[in-house]
Amino acid sequence: MRILIATDAWKPQVNGVVRSLESVAKALREFGAEIEFLTPQGFASVPLPTYGEIKLAFASAGSIRKRLDGAPIDHIHIATEGPVGFAARRYCLRNKRAFTTSYHTRFPEYIRARTWLPESITYSVLRRFHNAGSGVMVSTASIANDLEKRGFERLMFWSRGVDHRLFSPDRRIKLDLPGPIYLYAGRLAPEKNIEGFLSLDLPGSKVVVGDGPSRRALEAAYPDAHFVGAKDSDTLAAYYASSDVFVFPSRTDTFGMVLLEALSCGLPVAALPVAGPLDVIGSSGAGVLDEDLRAACLKALETPREKARAYALTFTWANSARQFLDNIIRAKALGQVKMVPTPLF
Repeated sequence: MRILIATDAWKPQVNGVVRSLESVAKALREFGAEIEFLTPQGFASVPLPTYGEIKLAFASAGSIRKRLDGAPIDHIHIATEGPVGFAARRYCLRNKRAFTTSYHTRFPEYIRARTWLPESITYSVLRRFHNAGSGVMVSTASIANDLEKRGFERLMFWSRGVDHRLFSPDRRIKLDLPGPIYLYAGRLAPEKNIEGFLSLDLPGSKVVVGDGPSRRALEAAYPDAHFVGAKDSDTLAAYYASSDVFVFPSRTDTFGMVLLEALSCGLPVAALPVAGPLDVIGSSGAGVLDEDLRAACLKALETPREKARAYALTFTWANSARQFLDNIIRAKALGQVKMVPTPLF
């Protein structure tokens, strides 16, 4: 099967969406699928306001049509709701091509954290975007339940995996910092609630791996924390394996790839009991979920590292790829494309 994945999230961005797409594509090829990507590369683009490392591509209907007309593609999957995603959706609707989508990011909450725009407006746009397809893939039951209540249709489960060889306890090194070491890794942005971690009164050291629009303000507000910037996967794995607790303060993530990466390195998790951590950690005993994040951090120190690693081993990219393929097969069997009077944007 030849599958085209249209995505606005792509290299050189470093985030969970890009890592997920790259990893599942590699696993899909092992199942015999041929994967192509339609990305912002090759299009003129402009930086996203307030987040310059993300580029918004000028993906016109004509340019997308030139790339897709006559291409030997069996299925189109639209991974993101950006310019490339909207253009691919428009192409599918005009050419009566079935397609699936995936819901990776809580854009309504992210946009509301930065602007005055109510979540209801953004959810209305996203609902119309996704409901035009043959199915929308979501990573957790909590997100599926939330979207179903908001009127999203044909929801399909698609979990994630982790590279157990790359993210391994064997990556452990000596960090020259007072222990215990509490680690955050990810984008430094308002919606991530990083202040919820950095403001905690904890013994030892706080380490922040990552970059983003909030970095300067956070560094100024929390000078005792150690900001080390964005790191490649090998270095990131070393930080995971060498810390004592992974702290995940976000209330808005749909999954949290970093949770699996940390666990795979034998690093217990402390997080809030919200969608994402509830689904990934749940009652596994591989971490602690508590509205009192400080209490969760201190309790997580008692979690055996072997338990965290063993739980992470149950998440594989092979299983993720099989779910993805099964969803596409089911969507193609339905052959359902909900036409809308006028394409969005």
